[in-house]
Amino acid sequence: MRADRIRKGRAIAGLFGAAVLASCAVPAPPDPNANGAAPTFVSLNPCIDAMLVEIAASDQILALSHYSRDPGSSSMDPDVAAGFAYTGGTAEEVLALQPDIVLASSFIAPTTRTALERAGLRVETFGSPAAVPQSLAQIRELAALTGREAEGEALVERISDALAQFPSVPADQSVTAMLWQPGQIVPGEATLVWEHFARFGLVNHAASMGLGQAGFVSLETVLANPPDLLLIAGDQPGQTHPLLSQLDQTFVARFEPNLFYCGGPSIIRAQERLTEIREAFMTNPPGGITHDAR
Repeated sequence: MRADRIRKGRAIAGLFGAAVLASCAVPAPPDPNANGAAPTFVSLNPCIDAMLVEIAASDQILALSHYSRDPGSSSMDPDVAAGFAYTGGTAEEVLALQPDIVLASSFIAPTTRTALERAGLRVETFGSPAAVPQSLAQIRELAALTGREAEGEALVERISDALAQFPSVPADQSVTAMLWQPGQIVPGEATLVWEHFARFGLVNHAASMGLGQAGFVSLETVLANPPDLLLIAGDQPGQTHPLLSQLDQTFVARFEPNLFYCGGPSIIRAQERLTEIREAFMTNPPGGITHDAR
């Protein structure tokens, strides 16, 4: 009898322990397509915002990131972004909207992601594509999540067709170029933006100086060793200094950050801007930021 009581007690304790563990576990996210309804989304990723509005139905988008309303950081038309609700990226705001899927950057704060998943929300993250094929793969991934594969393929085709209109520049017409990003840093060559630049025959001047991804470049360095083409994306004092206008052998132009931080539709706009810059460079003598300051 005593042995029976011990076995019974252990069984009850085991069931109780399992119940406690189950109550502490992160619940499995529901399948948003289980009932046949189109899934709804909240995007916390400004790069994904621009793709989402072209692929998903408008009633699937519960909110975009607040970045897309800022012309300085948006990878899409801010006027289009203004037609959607937005969040500041907090878990509380997202939970209040109860989307089926949250679209975020791969750098989402772990605490935010944990809070969303513990509440039963599905979180899908996207990194920064380093090449056009990676960006096209992201478009297809997003299209599959929305259930709108045809719209995703239409966007892929539009980007591919646009790229086909920008023929590669022969090597004998190449020029040295430096992209001076916010914070006075330069990109590495294994990036999406340098894939764009290489297509236009631009040679990475920073790499020839021994600089890689996020290498810092001072105003003094630019003045002492200028490239043929200086593309300025930042607004640090050194990047707006009047001395830049005295670089007689350098063509200086603006290349806004929202053209190279994201893939998707930004690829087309980046190529269009590079076309403008290259044509201006070839038809006007170098000599300062006043040639093309946009």
